[in-house]
Amino acid sequence: MKKLVLLFLIIVSCNKNSETVDFDFTTQFEKSNGLETATYQQTIDYYTALADKYKQIKIEAIGETDAGEPLHIVTLSPKGNDFDFAVLRRDNRILMINNGIHPGESDGIDATMMLYRDIASGKVEAPKNTVLVTIPIYNVGGSLNRNSGTRTNQNGPKAYGFRGNARNYDLNRDFIKTDTKNAKTFSEIYHLVKPDVFIDNHVSNGADYQYTLTHLFTQHNKLGGVLGNYLHTEMMPQLEQKLEAKQWDITPYVNVFNSTPENGFSQFKDSPRYSTGYTTLFNTLGMMVETHMLKPYKQRVEGTYELMKSMIEITEEQGEKISELRQKQQKTWSSGKIYPLEWKIDTTKFSTLSFKGFKGNRIESALTGGKRLKYDATKPFTKQVKYQNYFTPVTQVTIPSAYIIPQGMYHVIERLKLNNIELTKLKNDTIIKVEAYIIKDFKTRQSPYEGHYLHYNTSAETKLSDVSFRAGDYFVNTSQDGIRYLLETLEPTAPDSFFNWNFFDTILQQKEGFSPYVWEDKAQLMLKANPRLQVKFNMKKSLEPDFANNWYAQLDWLHKQSDNYEKAHMQYPIYRLK
Repeated sequence: MKKLVLLFLIIVSCNKNSETVDFDFTTQFEKSNGLETATYQQTIDYYTALADKYKQIKIEAIGETDAGEPLHIVTLSPKGNDFDFAVLRRDNRILMINNGIHPGESDGIDATMMLYRDIASGKVEAPKNTVLVTIPIYNVGGSLNRNSGTRTNQNGPKAYGFRGNARNYDLNRDFIKTDTKNAKTFSEIYHLVKPDVFIDNHVSNGADYQYTLTHLFTQHNKLGGVLGNYLHTEMMPQLEQKLEAKQWDITPYVNVFNSTPENGFSQFKDSPRYSTGYTTLFNTLGMMVETHMLKPYKQRVEGTYELMKSMIEITEEQGEKISELRQKQQKTWSSGKIYPLEWKIDTTKFSTLSFKGFKGNRIESALTGGKRLKYDATKPFTKQVKYQNYFTPVTQVTIPSAYIIPQGMYHVIERLKLNNIELTKLKNDTIIKVEAYIIKDFKTRQSPYEGHYLHYNTSAETKLSDVSFRAGDYFVNTSQDGIRYLLETLEPTAPDSFFNWNFFDTILQQKEGFSPYVWEDKAQLMLKANPRLQVKFNMKKSLEPDFANNWYAQLDWLHKQSDNYEKAHMQYPIYRLK
């Protein structure tokens, strides 16, 4: 019996080795001579086979997606003897690559498959102290929704995935609000891996020009501190130089639509809804690759491959410095300091690019009869172009020592926990003097945006108040690694705050009102008992004709001055401690 079991194990082992040996590690991209991209299943099967063959590679399924399939991470560890990230971080830097967030922009999917294979097989020299982690395809649902038409402006591949995920969310707008299972799992993966450097692979839309490759680094002023300076003055120029040496021209992402780049353009501002805006909050050096949509697919994938190789080289060469700067960066913001929330272009500063474009003209359209933009690829040029890549703060806030969040705000608490925010429950009912926000004004988008009607131009005023909190409410100290995440989500005026993403819209609706015929008698008694309020009421009527001519507005204003007016209306339900 023992001999039969042993024989069975030998047969199974031989079959597995045979399958691995027989697996063809030529990618679908290579088999099609650069015309096709791998499907979701082909991609997962490919990495599974790589992991079977090479001890340096491990593939893991982690968490859920809206499509019902798991997300995967594939780790390439140079030493190949341990895949515990706590151990890996001790002596290595970690570079994380996200692919297929928009599966129609599939360049990174194919380039990363080849890069992993070439490093594991020895074709490309393996880094000694840089660990690679990739999400092979982030938008699984979009990848499974394969078609050949939705990328109207794109030159290949033959078939590809769709931009929206299984619930039709654009995942590169979901990192802060976290509506999808994909985004929840990404948070889990990101805080497991804790990458030093992050790359998100994309394909551009917009203008036409000579470059195959453009880079979109996180905005350096917004990143701030020593990391912002390093990104702007060292990492970005080094990447450009390395690619130039490999005969790959690259320029900053051409943030131009239905216009011509030679007129100048500005850097894209990546707020925390975007991947690099999110990873910035935890001091990761982030960039997007944006290949040019009209260049042949083969050329775009090869360029993405070379760019990732160059970023690995920089991470390897500059690894110790990157680690030191990330540690210093953590000390940049603390309680009592000023933190910028919103940014605008600084018109007093700019860079000058030696830009390689194509002549663009406005000509009469034979289709519409209007003027249309037409590029002429037979007329290339190199011109000095103004690039506005400096930003300055518009609004800012003093950092509190802590926030207090009522336990009923569980939708917020869940997201904080996903992002490794340290929370402490109050043990007893207590009254605490806090800074309380009252929402004074905001605008709301008139069209739906990623499942929301987003608020903007929000303003609020603070007042010191004694507020009763219950045992089980949450105390959140800002002295922790997630300080920037807390500020960007909990400060209501921040562009991507939870308030602006409609998490607190219930406070905007008044729940209790008044019957005018009842309230008017009570209002008269209130004014008789409060002469100062009477004077204030008379002044408002004399200065504001519309108010004076609107009897209901007068009663409503008086109601809001009374003890009958509900305290929850416009009261932001998260509180600050100085």
